[in-house]
Amino acid sequence: MRWATKFVFAMAALAALSAPAAAQSWPAKPVRIVVPFGPGGPADVYARILGHELSEVLKQQFVVENKAGAGGTIGADIVAKATPDGYTLLMMSNTLTTNETLLANKPYVLMRDLVAVAPVNSSDLVMVVSPSVKAKTLPELIALAKAEPGKLAYASAGPGTPYHLAGELFKTMTGTDILHVPHKNSGEARNDVMGGHVQIMFDAVTAMKGNIDAGQVRALGTTGERRSAVLPDVPTMSEAVAGYETTIWLGLMAPKGTPPEIVERLNAEIAKIIAKPAIREAWARQGAVPMTMTPAAFDAYLRRDIEKWAKVIQQAGIKAQ
Repeated sequence: MRWATKFVFAMAALAALSAPAAAQSWPAKPVRIVVPFGPGGPADVYARILGHELSEVLKQQFVVENKAGAGGTIGADIVAKATPDGYTLLMMSNTLTTNETLLANKPYVLMRDLVAVAPVNSSDLVMVVSPSVKAKTLPELIALAKAEPGKLAYASAGPGTPYHLAGELFKTMTGTDILHVPHKNSGEARNDVMGGHVQIMFDAVTAMKGNIDAGQVRALGTTGERRSAVLPDVPTMSEAVAGYETTIWLGLMAPKGTPPEIVERLNAEIAKIIAKPAIREAWARQGAVPMTMTPAAFDAYLRRDIEKWAKVIQQAGIKAQ
């Protein structure tokens, strides 16, 4: 029995010593960043920017993998079940914090199975309509929706996404009856609106600005507190719907149990990357605002966001489709 006890203590001590050593040699092979959404959306775009910058700094490839489906839960579950060694990361958005309330039967629990690493950025959403829609302003669209209940539809990148919640919040606050048409990803939803198959969409300013500038869609309102610096002529939603506000933000998480040394190093390197003048200037032109927090502060931010949207979802009676 004494020998067995000594063996257990020896193995525990060896494990404690090997964890810092593994963290010091990290990354010794390519790291994958799982994006739980389709190509072309904000999470995909900024994961690739971040992956490129991290590859340059850490001298290992950071490879982006799109694992879309089920409102982000497929990709998130892959990361939640991955080995916690720093070689699998998750680029997440507030879709995953709203999913904590909307999708009770997910195969993972966000704050139980993953650990906060670092936020990346935030941006306003913009409500756009197909050029075929007669309404030229937000008040005109509200009037049209009320005159023809159930005839207008809005596209989203899927249930539980910020785009879905933005639409449901709009319906609740305006008393309008507009159909939700979920898509597999932002790109498909965007194409349907530009093609006139669906009339309305909420999308990130960072992703939709080019389509607005090209006249492929018409912007009726942005969702931040103040007018967007990249769309200064577009009124805020709250100018027509008092109190309306919502944004999209992005961040990085890792499987629970990932060595703290790796989490801290990633956090520090990401903070340096998004502090680069070239990065900040490019993101400002796109309407993205860099976010910097410690892992502990980001953990607290995530928990507050889960609580915030739980109240909105429950009060509005929003259901996943």
